[in-house]
Amino acid sequence: MSRIGKLPITLPKGVEISRDEKSQIVTVKGPKGELKQYVDGDITFAIEDGKITLLRPTEQKRHRAMHGLYRALLANMIKGVSEGFEIKQELVGVGYKAEAKPGNQLEMSLGYSHNILFELCPEVSVETISEKGKNPLIILRGIDKQLLGQVANKIRSYRKPEPYKGKGIRFVGEIVRKKAGKSAEK
Repeated sequence: MSRIGKLPITLPKGVEISRDEKSQIVTVKGPKGELKQYVDGDITFAIEDGKITLLRPTEQKRHRAMHGLYRALLANMIKGVSEGFEIKQELVGVGYKAEAKPGNQLEMSLGYSHNILFELCPEVSVETISEKGKNPLIILRGIDKQLLGQVANKIRSYRKPEPYKGKGIRFVGEIVRKKAGKSAEK
């Protein structure tokens, strides 16, 4: 039995889950919004006492793999529509700045000759915090965990943390392993 797949998912109040048998699309509605996901027809789910349990028909390798995958995807969807997700990134470097602009845009100054204007999709909201003496923070919020991670990685790709000084965009709490410079060899 899949360790992840057999875990029941608690259904919070105000969250509804339904499945269209024809197209195999599962819809999860909650206070923060609505998400849809394709779930293979072999994987079924049962709702009992406010808990969802996913079931697989056989012990085939394909069914075992899908069991854990779809359980994780549904759990993320349920958490997203009830609580939402948040990713924090910090800009480490002299003169690095970020500012949230109207129209769901993010303007970043990352040491290039020009500022980078990044337009976010409507499902993701952005907030920036700039306090004196601290690194600027970018806070991304949304209900779709996968989309939020893709947006955060795209922002990070503009200036990945470099290994000598640690300058760049990093996730809060991320540890950047630093390398010794040339002078350390002697």
